[in-house]
Amino acid sequence: MQKYLYFFFCKIIICNYIRLIYLCKCITSNFFAHCLKSKYVYVEFKIKVMKHLITILCISLISFSVNAQEKVAKIEFKTDVIDYGTIEKGADGVRVFEFTNTGEAPLIITKVKSSCGCTIPSWPKEPILPGKTGKIEVKYDTNRVMPIRKTITVTSNAIGSPTVALKIKGLVVDSSKKSVLDKKGKSVVENN
Repeated sequence: MQKYLYFFFCKIIICNYIRLIYLCKCITSNFFAHCLKSKYVYVEFKIKVMKHLITILCISLISFSVNAQEKVAKIEFKTDVIDYGTIEKGADGVRVFEFTNTGEAPLIITKVKSSCGCTIPSWPKEPILPGKTGKIEVKYDTNRVMPIRKTITVTSNAIGSPTVALKIKGLVVDSSKKSVLDKKGKSVVENN
């Protein structure tokens, strides 16, 4: 409501100022045309009036934009790193990043992208209201036996941190396969 009143107030001021300039233009054009017969003075006066008009318009737009930016969305994650630890091949690879909208405007997550195709993120498509929480679910393909070092990039309308980098780490092992060192009973040095 306050924003609309402010906009209406600015509109009234600008309209009255334009009306005043038009009136000055009519008066001064007649005055300069009949009394001084000098176009140079009239053009100079017109430039001064235009400078004032542009200054008032700039101040109005700046103050309107400052007023419009009062309510913004902010995103805060409980943690930005999830450690899987050491997990077995084929284990559950789903983990959840929880976040809260600590701002005063709805939070909209526009894109969540992983650094690799082995990690699939899913996120809420509807806006998260102020004070509410949301979850970004990350599913890692645990059929890949290797260390986990992946980044998930979250893009939103949050002010201050519109892009947040989340990380997952860990190690996927296959216990059905034995290490080359475990297969040999003794080392080559011990046999001699």
